[in-house]
Amino acid sequence: MTNKPTTNHPSPAPTETAETEPNRFDRILARAEFKPLKAVLIQLGAGSAGMNAALITTNTYQMFLGKLGYRVILVNQIHEQDCYSRLGPAGGIRAVVPLHDTATYSTLVTLVNYDTTVTTTPKAVDYYDGQLAAFKTQLMNRSGNLP
Repeated sequence: MTNKPTTNHPSPAPTETAETEPNRFDRILARAEFKPLKAVLIQLGAGSAGMNAALITTNTYQMFLGKLGYRVILVNQIHEQDCYSRLGPAGGIRAVVPLHDTATYSTLVTLVNYDTTVTTTPKAVDYYDGQLAAFKTQLMNRSGNLP
């Protein structure tokens, strides 16, 4: 009777669960550098999957908001304190999202309204254009999957 040596095969390494597009969207959006952008996106009430689809097909903040069903209204100036008194359905403002820019000593205010409009200033649009472009770059860059 011959004794066959038994070979120990290492068990296969557990496969990593593939990250879904909405999960990837949320993970990258949670990075500190995108905190201002996330503050606005949360107020829009759109899901990650819908925002991801809109982002892939747009190049600017205004186009992105348009894909989500929001119309952008540009005004020269928004007084942040005045907006809080108009919060609620009666005043028409669903959310006031201020961004305090310490570099320029200014506040960029974005208003998310009940009538599916976003009221903001040209400077805020420029700022969020940059944020969205950087976010899209990181989202689309598959080689940089670091947390």
